[in-house]
Amino acid sequence: FQKGSNQASITHSNWLANFNVSDLFYDYVVGKYYIEGVGTIGAHLTYLNLGEQVVTDETSPEPISRFNSYELALGGSYGYQVSKNLGLGASLRLIYSSLASGTSIAAQKVNPGNSVALDLSFLYKTDVFALGGRDARFSFGTNLSNIGPGIQYTDNAQKDPLPTVLRFGWSFDLDLDDDGINRITIANDISKIMARTEPKFTTNPDGSIDTARVAAGPIESIFKSWDSFERFDGQNTIEVGVLQQFMIGAGLEYWYNNQFALRGGYYYEDPQNGDREYITFGAGIRYNFLGVDFSYIKTLEQDHPLANTLRFSLLIDF
Repeated sequence: FQKGSNQASITHSNWLANFNVSDLFYDYVVGKYYIEGVGTIGAHLTYLNLGEQVVTDETSPEPISRFNSYELALGGSYGYQVSKNLGLGASLRLIYSSLASGTSIAAQKVNPGNSVALDLSFLYKTDVFALGGRDARFSFGTNLSNIGPGIQYTDNAQKDPLPTVLRFGWSFDLDLDDDGINRITIANDISKIMARTEPKFTTNPDGSIDTARVAAGPIESIFKSWDSFERFDGQNTIEVGVLQQFMIGAGLEYWYNNQFALRGGYYYEDPQNGDREYITFGAGIRYNFLGVDFSYIKTLEQDHPLANTLRFSLLIDF
């Protein structure tokens, strides 16, 4: 569905804006290019800067050392329109996570984490149909992202699972006039994290047994993630049911003459599973080969770290 559409864009967002820390930010660069008879190819780079961290010990707040935390992902994508209505896509990315490199935790040296992740997706668009005398179109699709082996930071072979996410979504486009100058889109998606850990037992020379939890295999996790799990909130062990694990997003977009857009959205997570809830506002402008998008997060909880998050994007069509 990207025929004749070649584009590059860069997105910048302050991260956890309510902390008012200048070195917490997120950047995303992506480009796509359509090749007749082949499909659409793309590349993307994600950089999350978590700022400077200070190392202390249990006896004094005085800094022992300092280090910078960041995460980086570089990947490529391919999409192909199988038929007039159906498109398939895949992405592969390399992940580099340097959260506390060079430090030690419980006598274990912390190393950068590395992994590789695969995304798979499909999108189906219906033919344009008439609704109330106006052109309309319905689309739906699914995406399974971050399929890959767990990521390891320490020397004891404990691996954390990648945040594999299964997402189902749909959208409905409707022209508000005969010429399609005014158009609205309603969209909704439901997603779920498909990650699990499993116990790993190690026998020590003295016969004692150590137990650790490590990432389950990526395929195994997809099938084992359809039940409840337990988490510790610092005081109590809480069971999180399957329905509580689903995350919901919804949005509304209005376009005028493919030049000016207004957007609004809503996102919800169960209080026992993430507990994020916020609304978003945004706008976009297109002129010639340039485009600018802006969004703002308004959290429904006072003093939430995500409150007042701003995101800016610059697009270039070529």
